[in-house]
Amino acid sequence: MSTFVISPHMRLQEWVAHDKGYFNAEGLKYEFKTRTGSPSVKSAEPLPKDQIRGAYQSIESGMRQTTDVSCACHWTINMAAAAGHGKLWGEAYSVTPSGIYVPEDSSVRNPEDLANIPISVGYQSGSHYSTIQSLEPFLTKEEINLHFGGMLFQRLELLIDREVPAAGLFGGPLYLAEQLGFRKILDTTFMIAALVPDAVDENDVRKYYRALKRAQADIDFRPEQYTHFYKKFFPKRWHDVMDVRRFGPGERLVFLPYDQQIFDSTQRWVEDRGIFETGLEDRMDYACSVAGELTSNAEC
Repeated sequence: MSTFVISPHMRLQEWVAHDKGYFNAEGLKYEFKTRTGSPSVKSAEPLPKDQIRGAYQSIESGMRQTTDVSCACHWTINMAAAAGHGKLWGEAYSVTPSGIYVPEDSSVRNPEDLANIPISVGYQSGSHYSTIQSLEPFLTKEEINLHFGGMLFQRLELLIDREVPAAGLFGGPLYLAEQLGFRKILDTTFMIAALVPDAVDENDVRKYYRALKRAQADIDFRPEQYTHFYKKFFPKRWHDVMDVRRFGPGERLVFLPYDQQIFDSTQRWVEDRGIFETGLEDRMDYACSVAGELTSNAEC
């Protein structure tokens, strides 16, 4: 039996399950390996198109192939799976708190005030899609001004250092921004999905998720006991200023299927907004893109 590689996403559940021995209790032979590096470039200024990188590019390049479960926003995982970069795990997903934040003294008070204001987001990453989705009731397409400033912690730096006027944040960085006085203008909560390799042992994936389900119950019951794990994945720059006692539980796992209706409507939503300029012609369908019980009898 091969070793199942777990690279914790920027959330508490893997850390709690590892600390409490839940993976072992489920009979999972595993290696716990923290992920390092990012394909993105941090920049307060607009970048040339060929330098813009995000979550999708980290999957496309193979950067995430060192782990057996790789999590990202469901839009990116959906598109990556349909393009043949692995399988979307269809038996669970998660939901993360997220929002658009501005400095305390910003003149921006309402979502409408964000018209034509550069909002720093991660390219083809959760903040990219969720910012569009959440602003559409308030602004026209032409008024939504996205700035691809880097991935999550890079955007946190840009915002706190006052290098950008607004940024999309989620999870732990969201709590730190609020603690430091930054204001949320609009909630952009979004779904996160998981990508597994084509040849993954689905029984191992289920053991992994059973362990996370136990961790989720612990977090639901006493979240304050586990927020100290945020320091495991925050850059050291923030350790002295972050009071994790004030942080919330962050991302929450949902043990419901990522079904075909969600898959198909997400594909249409992304295509309608032109977020991917190429690679939409030969996408695989739900049955061939998704792993788990709902597609166990599919022939691809």
